[in-house]
Amino acid sequence: MRSIVAGQTALNEDEFAELALGVDSEFTRLFTGVPGESEIEREARADAAADVLADLRQQDPVLAAYAERLQGKAPVPLRHPAVIRRTASTERVAA
Repeated sequence: MRSIVAGQTALNEDEFAELALGVDSEFTRLFTGVPGESEIEREARADAAADVLADLRQQDPVLAAYAERLQGKAPVPLRHPAVIRRTASTERVAA
């Protein structure tokens, strides 16, 4: 099934939201986060998102509901997993 909004085809859910609600990838990243962001960056982004969401609840409840849904899911890991490097040990055991 194809999703068509204003004569344009949306290939995925994000594109559909962009076309139907008039949001862009920056809006999405504000509520979902970005890969590799630090704890300080995450807190600053989350604070900004909370302020934007408060305004949206008053001005555009449909867009606010979409933003709340975005907050509940992160499409990418927000932190890079720690890399644990192990080296092979060649200890000899006395017989």
